Amino acid sequence: MSTKDFIEKDYYKVLGVPKDATEAEIKKAYRKLAREFHPDANKGNAKAEERFKEISEANDILGDPKKRKEYDEARALFGSGGFRPGPGAGGGSFNFDLGDLFGGAQGGQAGAGGFGGGLGDVFGGLFNRGGAGTTRTQPRRGQDIESEVTLSFTEAIEGATVPLRMSSQQPCKACSGTGDKNGTPRVCPTCVGTGQVARGSGGGFSLTDPCPDCKGRGLIAEHACDVCKGSGRAKSSRTMQVRIPAGVSDGQRIRLRGKGAPGERGGPAGDLYVVVHVGTHPVFGRKGDNLTVTVPVTFAEAALGGEVRVPTLGGPPVTLKLPPGTPNGRTMRARGKGAVRKDGTRGDLLVTVEVSVPGDLSGKARDALEAYREATADEDPRADLFQAAKGA
Repeated sequence: MSTKDFIEKDYYKVLGVPKDATEAEIKKAYRKLAREFHPDANKGNAKAEERFKEISEANDILGDPKKRKEYDEARALFGSGGFRPGPGAGGGSFNFDLGDLFGGAQGGQAGAGGFGGGLGDVFGGLFNRGGAGTTRTQPRRGQDIESEVTLSFTEAIEGATVPLRMSSQQPCKACSGTGDKNGTPRVCPTCVGTGQVARGSGGGFSLTDPCPDCKGRGLIAEHACDVCKGSGRAKSSRTMQVRIPAGVSDGQRIRLRGKGAPGERGGPAGDLYVVVHVGTHPVFGRKGDNLTVTVPVTFAEAALGGEVRVPTLGGPPVTLKLPPGTPNGRTMRARGKGAVRKDGTRGDLLVTVEVSVPGDLSGKARDALEAYREATADEDPRADLFQAAKGA
């Protein structure tokens, strides 16, 4: 994209939004138009492809607050597309080369119109054409690290502090992170210390990639460090204590901000991502924030009702009342005995009743059951089943 095109194009008109549009309105307009004119939805349509490039170009400028401010200032300065000469310039037309204004002022000389140093500084960041002011090296964020940890069922519910041994790239101790064995690296001439180079991507605008010569560092070592080979980074292992919050579930990915690899040149540290694996429990299961347990009861307890003691995870047992005639498989709830939620409260313990059938009966028990069978001989629990089958 030329500087002339940048000033003359009305990107607000391209996106169909007013000049005072909010960021949300600009984003909404861009998404709508991008879906309509995307090449995948308009295969073989050259006009739609060109329109999509124009929309993307407009969003690249207006979607970035800094670029949008520079664009608005430039448009206001040149009267929305054309340079207007002052009163002494005569009544005829005036051919003006914007390239002279942006790039021609050298050595501190003011260009036409009295703009000392030109307007290159205004557009340098926008078009990746910055001058000497962009040679300073930038802070570099540390890399993110991912690790895994296996917890017991109880540790996952209650939370735990576990040791994690991690390997990551950190500033090389031998050269203090400079990459140069003498500690005196020089600014990369390719990217002029920015760590990035511009590449064309079509549509009249450019994108940036990490500099291939300095690998994004902005510095090149004249005398490469023997340990890190000039990268300024060396592999390092460390063990740290990590607190896993209560209530995590199997497969959950936890983000710990600032616990990753340290940054360079004052940059922030990366993040640590921990993938949690949770073991099983011989008694308890889990369903979301609730714990589950199956409790066997006798036929007499289910038929006549009674009180049943139920174990809890890490706490004293609770007593639940069985109403008379409790069916097999019924689930009852012990509130507040489940897993810890994000807000600190707890879920419930879901207790499923399972009627236990004895495999070996004593003579007295058998006689009692025989008497029960005779007493209920007229009752057929399967009568409704057969009736429903006939009517279906």
